[in-house]
Amino acid sequence: MTGSHGERRSAVSGTTPKVPGTYVFDAAESRRGRALNRLCGSLKDPGNRARFSADEAAYCAAYGLTAEQRDAVLRRDWNRMMELGGSIFYVFKLAVLDQKSMQYLGGVFTGMTTEEFTEALRAGGRSFG
Repeated sequence: MTGSHGERRSAVSGTTPKVPGTYVFDAAESRRGRALNRLCGSLKDPGNRARFSADEAAYCAAYGLTAEQRDAVLRRDWNRMMELGGSIFYVFKLAVLDQKSMQYLGGVFTGMTTEEFTEALRAGGRSFG
């Protein structure tokens, strides 16, 4: 979300801690991302994966995604899915359908390549101070 001056605002509640550079998945985000997360969670079923793959837009419509969520899914805009209430635990099911690893997503989320992200993990992770 953006404020009146174009700055990025968080949709988290006033009691949710704000952690710079992260998406805090609180109750408000859970509600906002419910349809998106239900769709992604449904992909654990092979029949649903086949239906999704046959007509992704229709599958998104059947789950009642917002236009923004549908666009993010169809474009595989992983960061946008997270911004729109996606939970990594559900969004990852879509990534797996595309044969993407958790390290791939970690790279996307941190601006690294998959290899750079994997090496950072092997070296003990990122330092926050």
